[in-house]
Amino acid sequence: MPEKTTLRRARRARKEGKAATTQAGEFVREEMEHAKRGKHPVKSRKQAIAIGLSKARRSGVKVPPKKATRSPSRTAGARSSRARVGGAGKRARGKSRARPSGSRRTSARRSR
Repeated sequence: MPEKTTLRRARRARKEGKAATTQAGEFVREEMEHAKRGKHPVKSRKQAIAIGLSKARRSGVKVPPKKATRSPSRTAGARSSRARVGGAGKRARGKSRARPSGSRRTSARRSR
């Protein structure tokens, strides 16, 4: 649940006619602060931003959905061109077959 001050700031931004991203920025700011203070662990800044944006959406801020990074047709074209090269992708195939390793933290613990 967002803090009262965050909700108040977001409402004020809406009244002033600011953009939805500005309103959502308050929620992201709050989430960054929580991460800094250790209220709940986040793995990265990106994750903190995502949590802040989802809180903003739940609170009624009309944040635009995440933009697609690439069109599917473009990636399919790249895939077919790699297949024509011959021999490409062996390393990636081996990596996908390999046993997934744990995080660095757990492997460091095991070695002690």
